Amino acid sequence: MKIVFLDAKTIGDDIDLSGFEKLGEVVKYDFSTREEARERTKDADVIVLNKVEINAKSIGEAEKLKLVCVTATGTNNLDKDYLAERNIAWRNVAGYSTETVAQHTFAMLFYLLEHLSYYDRYVKSGQYVGDVMFTHFDRVFHELHGMTFGIIGLGNIGRKVADIARAFGCRVIYYSTSGNHTQPGYERVSLEELLETADIVSVHAPLNENTRGLMNREAFRKMKKSAIFLNLGRGPIVEEGDLADALEKGEIAAAGLDVLSAEPMGQHNPLCRIKDSTKLLITPHIAWASIEARTRLMNIICEQIKEAAPLLGLE
Repeated sequence: MKIVFLDAKTIGDDIDLSGFEKLGEVVKYDFSTREEARERTKDADVIVLNKVEINAKSIGEAEKLKLVCVTATGTNNLDKDYLAERNIAWRNVAGYSTETVAQHTFAMLFYLLEHLSYYDRYVKSGQYVGDVMFTHFDRVFHELHGMTFGIIGLGNIGRKVADIARAFGCRVIYYSTSGNHTQPGYERVSLEELLETADIVSVHAPLNENTRGLMNREAFRKMKKSAIFLNLGRGPIVEEGDLADALEKGEIAAAGLDVLSAEPMGQHNPLCRIKDSTKLLITPHIAWASIEARTRLMNIICEQIKEAAPLLGLE
């Protein structure tokens, strides 16, 4: 079989993909536009991709194509009706980055909660050299123990975050974005109650009609002025202009984001105007990307192709 990677750079150059070569011919492209994908998939049996849109325009000439593998959990970029019409199977991967995203959630939280950017600058500026006292008290911080940790979206990642927060001594509450899910052992509340009572609000929800724009001006105004907001779900869940206003007006204390409405970040994103790292921390969609998570992801996809091959007549 011929396996074509359409945007291999999105996986990273440090991941061993030699296992795919045991399954057949492998061709890797760093990135592909829709037009390039149309040409590059003409003789492909399997395509592996992350962000490329898969529809009639991008794979319309791929007459041999039997399987589409997405190196992610989200499949918004797949035209599933078109794939079904052509009897092309698709696979995605869930659960590969749960540990990593939960870890990054707390890395961002502690950076903001303990004003680490301020204290790092204080030491590196030379102010601590020869200071009169061994401790510097200018930025007060609080224990996580005893705080209320509110989670929006209690899927695999949300539950892992909840477990860790509970281990730190937090009261954990959550809001179900679909309204249909109840998780035994966790306290489910309304969105309004979560926003009004939580010291930390952490988003781990998918993007859909229930979550798009969920965190807007009204939502931020309901939060405590001392609250920290985290988004490790999807960028468009947050109205970024409203978040920028809330930070500038002191309606919330700080925010940490790993996802944005447009990625890479656009120069006109309203969050660009906030330069204070004690108020806003943005990481470039890296929460999922530990070496372990990316290795796990590609191993799963390799196994998916291996298992699907005999069913799809690819052996």
